[in-house]
Amino acid sequence: MLKLNLNYFSLLLFLNLFLIIGELHPQEVDIVPYLKAIENGNVGQAKDALVDLKEKYPDDPSVMFLDAVLKENGQEAVVIYQNIVDNYPKSKYADAALYRIFSYYYALGLYDTAREKLKQLKESYPESPYINIADQNLSALENTEKEEKSNAKEENKSVPEEVYKFTIQAGAFTNLENANNLVSEFENAGIYSRLGEKTVGGTTFHVVYAGKFMKYEDAENFLQVVNSRFKLNGSIVPIPTK
Repeated sequence: MLKLNLNYFSLLLFLNLFLIIGELHPQEVDIVPYLKAIENGNVGQAKDALVDLKEKYPDDPSVMFLDAVLKENGQEAVVIYQNIVDNYPKSKYADAALYRIFSYYYALGLYDTAREKLKQLKESYPESPYINIADQNLSALENTEKEEKSNAKEENKSVPEEVYKFTIQAGAFTNLENANNLVSEFENAGIYSRLGEKTVGGTTFHVVYAGKFMKYEDAENFLQVVNSRFKLNGSIVPIPTK
């Protein structure tokens, strides 16, 4: 079963790469000790430190990266990673954040989007050590896609879509272009989104959904992120049956 939490990726791998790359940018907070604490199982120590760091350095991209690493919900984490990529492209952690966005889409099975993120990683950070890791993932993916095409039914059984129970209804539009624009905004921010339709009183609405969740509590937490960032008034709904 695919998980939305990106923290299943080994922090040891990231820590080793950080140490290989070199010293931190002088203007950024050194979060390597806290990443090491997480890798050693001392998550509470890192969370306690994060509270003070966010208060002292709310706009520091390294602190934002640590915040994303500690998120239990991958969809919340990827929003933070995308913020780092968009607004702090020269941060030491920008390429790592972009790689984690790639990994998020890869884990969701959104391979075309994952390839686009890898392309961006190569163009923006050609010296990034994460490129080789991502290339290896996509190389393995090519073999996986061949198997999927030859045995699609078996693949559907191994990753049942019905495990996801809830989604966010972010907006409903009579104008399809407006709905597509919101979908694009979500996708550009690293948020899974899809478009559906509802007919009410003879009028067809194009409904934009964001995210998919197994637990209502996860959807509730993410709803706050979506409403705040995109100035929406979304609501939690069961995932529509096809």
